[in-house]
Amino acid sequence: MPDISHQFGADLTLSPTGDIATASGPALTLQRTLKRLLTNPSDYLWHLNYGAGLASFVGQPTNAVGIAAVIRSQIFKEATVARTPEPVIDVQSDVSGGVYVHIRYADATNGTTQTLSFVVGA
Repeated sequence: MPDISHQFGADLTLSPTGDIATASGPALTLQRTLKRLLTNPSDYLWHLNYGAGLASFVGQPTNAVGIAAVIRSQIFKEATVARTPEPVIDVQSDVSGGVYVHIRYADATNGTTQTLSFVVGA
């Protein structure tokens, strides 16, 4: 079932007909996963345990294994992320404190491989 399309940190977008854009399938899973990973625990008023809080790792010595573990634990809370094959999570940092995340996972609804890449911080 479609939901409102919303990229984390951006405004809502309009569809070609002028309505609020919707997302479904793999696109909706990407949006939901990014929202979960970037939301701080206790920031989502109706679900205080929701979110990975990846921004809390910015400015800290990079612990790629720890960050990947947090991502893995949170990504599996999305029902449309397949458990097998295991998601491939790559975490890198730069000298300015930015954390680069690249995730490749299988969509549970249709089995296609999806890629999610983003930068947290600097």
